Amino acid sequence: MRSVGYRKLTRDAFAPYGAFASIMDPQGEKLGEPPVEFYRDMVQQYVGNSTVSYSACVVREKKEWIIDIAEYHDHTSEAIICLDGDYLMHVAPACPVGEEPWDSLEVFLVPKGTMVVTRPGVWHQAGFPYGCSEVHILCALPERTYVNDCVVKTAAGDKRVRVIDELIQG
Repeated sequence: MRSVGYRKLTRDAFAPYGAFASIMDPQGEKLGEPPVEFYRDMVQQYVGNSTVSYSACVVREKKEWIIDIAEYHDHTSEAIICLDGDYLMHVAPACPVGEEPWDSLEVFLVPKGTMVVTRPGVWHQAGFPYGCSEVHILCALPERTYVNDCVVKTAAGDKRVRVIDELIQG
């Protein structure tokens, strides 16, 4: 029987086999500043004729649970996994171009370790850590979706939505 030791995981040592990135301690280029930092396209996975790109989103506690931004992607789903905390995620159904989601938003409590996949056209955006100060989220999308297939809207004044800490039954 042959014996073998282990090596430290480094980019150079692992390069012949693939790539890696830490979602819990993301490094590199990012979009946004606290409370929401999006470390884009950290690692790619080739699946058939397409590419899945993995990014990290770090969401820190905001002072108030106010929803004032939402986005959607026309041509792709978005998958997220909350790795280390529960998370309040807002969504709204797809609507005709030019309409905005503010009156139809719903908020879901996503338990840590749960994968959520939104359908194309569904409004969503970074939400709020629940019961913790920050959440690390693994996001899976086609590479550069945030540039090629992302519509973002900001709510003003009375269109903004306040989230309250109340479980809705049903």
